Amino acid sequence: METTSGTVAQAPAAESGQQVPSARRTVDGYLQAPFPWYGLDEAFTGPRWLMQVGTSADGAVEHGSIGHGDEPSVKNEAGSTGEPKEKFAVVVTVAANPSRRSADGTGLLEATSVSSAAWLAGVGLLSFTWPGQMDHSLRDDWLDQQTETAWVLADDLEGSDWSTLSLPVDGVPTPFHYRESEFGWVLAGSTQEGVHVGAYGRGMSAYGLGFAMIKDISAYE
Repeated sequence: METTSGTVAQAPAAESGQQVPSARRTVDGYLQAPFPWYGLDEAFTGPRWLMQVGTSADGAVEHGSIGHGDEPSVKNEAGSTGEPKEKFAVVVTVAANPSRRSADGTGLLEATSVSSAAWLAGVGLLSFTWPGQMDHSLRDDWLDQQTETAWVLADDLEGSDWSTLSLPVDGVPTPFHYRESEFGWVLAGSTQEGVHVGAYGRGMSAYGLGFAMIKDISAYE
């Protein structure tokens, strides 16, 4: 599958399940991106927060994430009703780039695609997931296995594991590839502005979401 190089766009979390706020909250990387950022549209009125950007081999910003709702921790805890305590949606923006030469001319940079957005969203969801019955010492092995599964699924967006969902992007109905799991949901599609959009979440329904270009990313800091 063609995908970006660099850091997965997610907020780091401590193994205790607590967030690490100091690991993000900087807008500098977002401002360096040569493409527009996307988040949920104005119908969403809850908290919004910066996460991280990812870069290519030559240091160019290629993707990043914006969080909406409750800031998730690793532990997937449920309330008394069985619903997740944390309700969030994270929007991943990925620059739509073809294969191209690196800045120093020594090699090719990987292309990006809708599959890139789907994989980044899938791995992002995994970063905030830890089955409650799993022993702490087994989580790394579980995460490696699930990350590989997310890669395989993202490389087969036309497969039976995915369905099609139409959601508005800048007010225009847009098709997305969508799948659910016991840990949350993942979706991915493309915009008319030359970027791919992925999203993942838990406790918030994907069916009522809409996406829009962020007019001033610096306002999120």
